[in-house]
Formats: sequence, structure tokens, C-alpha cells
Amino acid sequence: MPRTTALDPLFTSVDSAAFTDRHLANLAAGTLAAVRVPDFLDRSTRTSALAALHRLPTADYHPARVPTPIVRFGPALNDYRDSPGTLNARRYWHDAETARTAWHRAGLRPDPIAIALARLGSAWGAAVAPATICGRAVFGGTLREINAGALVHYDSITREFPAGLFDQEVVAQLAFNVWVSVPDTGGATTVWRHRWEPADELHREAYGYRPETVEHCQRVSLRPQPGDALLFDPANFHAVEPNPGGRRIAFSVFLALTTTGQLIAWS
Repeated sequence: MPRTTALDPLFTSVDSAAFTDRHLANLAAGTLAAVRVPDFLDRSTRTSALAALHRLPTADYHPARVPTPIVRFGPALNDYRDSPGTLNARRYWHDAETARTAWHRAGLRPDPIAIALARLGSAWGAAVAPATICGRAVFGGTLREINAGALVHYDSITREFPAGLFDQEVVAQLAFNVWVSVPDTGGATTVWRHRWEPADELHREAYGYRPETVEHCQRVSLRPQPGDALLFDPANFHAVEPNPGGRRIAFSVFLALTTTGQLIAWS
């Protein structure tokens, strides 16, 4: 049966010339679905980033876990989660330091992640700080090339590590993406007004869920243009549409609002 027949008038996406503190607060409060800033990165910055990509050691996800090919650079904390919801610290810190070294050696100038964090911190009124574990800064900033699409899924650091992971206490999580290359058609990001509930496990598929999980849920879909930046709450189920040709390449980072009103970042 449908989960709902009425639409939430607050679950909308907006385009803006820049991110603001109100955007961040509304996303954290669940009174906005997504915020897109067109031309967040100019052509020169995108060209420089693309020229440096071959210097980053990218790899594919293991096909048993991620059935649609996704090229990536940078460790994601969720990939180092052991079955009880704890971090495999030895593996993670080794790969985080390796990635940090590779990022610096690649010489991304300007650095898309540094630009993003500086502007988001300016919007919030305080610099974005790295999330820390036992006082140690985690890696922040990834590259993803998603051409075959991504399954319906959600991201929630508090569900992935229910006993807690960061030194900071997380109130709400946001996902940031900025595209340096997009296909002519396809590749849209869709965000549904639905958060995980136990019944969803009946529709589990690899790292995500089958489409029927959200087929009756309100949604917003946005197809990126080169240089666009997008912020949304990744606890809402979301997916990426396949594209028939071209390359869909984005730099990404997670953000969180903490109990002290700070913005922190990780990947």
C-alpha cells in the first residue's frame, strides 16, 4: 500500500546563487529537500581538476558489494565498518594516510574540496572542522565517477556506527557533491522523502534497496550541469540514474551539524 497520498510542501529543492546558513539549517531540520548552486566551480577550476584526475589512484568498488561500476578515490568510513558497527581502525587509518598523501601529490590547484569547505564555512559563520576520532582528523573528500548509476540507498553515520564514532556528537548529516564532468543525458540524482525503517530490509539489494522501497514516496530529481554543487540530507533514500554516454564525475564530502553548532566534515 502507498506510504502516503499527501505531498509535503516543504520537501522541495531550490536553486541559489550561493549556500546560506538558512539552507544548512533547513536541510538539517528536514524542511528542505535539496539545495543546488549552479556554477559553483567555474570552467577554469573544473578544467584544472579534470587535468589532475589521472594523478589520483582511483579504483573500482568490489563488484560483489557494488554491482554497478563506480570508480572512486578516497576512503569512506562505511567501507571500514565491521559487522558489530565498529571501525576497523588499522585498515582505515592506513588507507586514510595513503589517500591524504596521494591527494597532496596530485596537486589539485585549485582544490575543489578546499573551495567547498571554505564557502560552506563562510555561509555558516564558522570554519568547517574535520571530524575526529580520539583526537585524530579523519580523511575528508572523495572522488566518484558514477556512469552506470547507483542503487537506492541512504547514508547515516549514526546508524552505521550506532555506538558513536566521532569525538563530536552529530545532530544531522548532509551530503555535498560538486560536478566537474557530466553527461549530456541521464545521471540525475533523486532524493526521496523516506528514511530507513525495518520493513525496508525486505527489499535489500547489495549495498542498497530495490526501487519498490520508495515507489510511492515523494521525491525530487536534479540532473547536474558542469560546476553545479548540491547539498541534501543523505539519510533520505537517494539514487543516481544511469547515463548512456559521457562521464559523470563529482567531488564529494559529508558534513554534520554537531550539538555545539559546529560543522564537521568527513568522507
